[in-house]
Amino acid sequence: MSSVYRSFGMTVPATGRAIAPADAIAMMKQGKAGNGALLAYGNGRSYGDTCQNTAGGVIDMRTMNRILAFDPGSGVMEAEAGVLLSDVIAHVAPYGFFPPVVPGTQFVTLGGAIANDVHGKNHHRRGTFGCHVLSFSLLRSDGRIHECSANENPHLFAATIGGMGLTGIVLSARFTLMKVPSPDVTENAARFRDLAEFFDLAEAADTANEYAVAWIDQLARGRASGRGLLMTGNHAGTGSRAATSAGPRLAVPFQPPVNVLNRPFLKLFNAAYRWKKGRASGPQDATCQSFFFPLDGVRNWNRLYGPKGLFQHQIVVPEEAARRAVPALLAAARAAGQGSFLTVLKRFGGQRSPGLLSFPRPGYTLTLDFPNRGARTRALLDRLDAITVEAGGAVNPYKDARMSADVFEASFPQWRELEALRDPAFLSDFWRRTALKLPVERHDRARAAE
Repeated sequence: MSSVYRSFGMTVPATGRAIAPADAIAMMKQGKAGNGALLAYGNGRSYGDTCQNTAGGVIDMRTMNRILAFDPGSGVMEAEAGVLLSDVIAHVAPYGFFPPVVPGTQFVTLGGAIANDVHGKNHHRRGTFGCHVLSFSLLRSDGRIHECSANENPHLFAATIGGMGLTGIVLSARFTLMKVPSPDVTENAARFRDLAEFFDLAEAADTANEYAVAWIDQLARGRASGRGLLMTGNHAGTGSRAATSAGPRLAVPFQPPVNVLNRPFLKLFNAAYRWKKGRASGPQDATCQSFFFPLDGVRNWNRLYGPKGLFQHQIVVPEEAARRAVPALLAAARAAGQGSFLTVLKRFGGQRSPGLLSFPRPGYTLTLDFPNRGARTRALLDRLDAITVEAGGAVNPYKDARMSADVFEASFPQWRELEALRDPAFLSDFWRRTALKLPVERHDRARAAE
């Protein structure tokens, strides 16, 4: 096991103490897990401190990585929590299946996908990953394994999906896969001149396509402000039924001493990206790797942001507020002189997650990546938080490294329900700096032991 467990954003302290799953399970079954001593750690792709427990330790779940069963007739898989989505994809693709929801990287664990209730480019059709989880086995520090589903231990089921690993250890889970003709995608890219045109196109794009996402040229100013590309896709009617899980083709072998993704680079990159994607006429074939996981082709790409790391900031605002709030968020970043390497805008649908604290909700979500420039960047992020909350939106806690307790409460007023069901042995740095700084009424934890 690694001696240091970092977050992908590299802006928060790493956890240095780790425990093997077998040892953690034995400790919990014997009732020897202390308060706040544990937190499950997947593959370290969280950007902030939801995967960190510096005051305690983390359980490295990656050795619990077996696929236990798969039924090609029903598309139901059972797997241990440490299995990677890349291995799931490789296993089911020959049978004509694909995960119904995938995030921007395939190198996340099943347990991480549940704990963060991940979403993808097709929320408008499939909702979050949690919408496709049938059941799971949850070990808590009371020493018991709780079988959880919508009908059995439903409160723990809801609290664990999107619950940031705070309810115990997910040992294994059953979930459904989606039948597809091919894991590859037929993609279309259409230029839009500004955000108003994007909003006019977005709903129709969602209706007509399985996948839809927009890239924004965040640095563009004046009449070009808000320009970008709307990329839509559907699984190809024919093509390979193999989806390899081979490692990245390129790598950033060492940590550059400075941020490589500076403003001049970003302006050149944005111009080239818009030209390359926008010049294509008609549908283009894309592998599932290039369409869903383009950054997975470069190992340790986060090192390009320099030794101080990066902040990823993702928000969602209601549909009726989006035409005002999204331009304000982009304008605030430009006014602060901060450039975002990847700026992504997409529409969330109305499908409700079974998760108690799930981030997606109807509206539009904007994601920005900023190199960490200290107080200057944090001030910008505070401003983006304020614009979001004022618009009735929410900031994504699963990617956060610095939001205030007040912003978290405004985004997730139901957080106390999760605190009532939190396993006392499990705690994260995120929960310590947000939820535990807010007033908490006394709760009866009895229902957590269902």
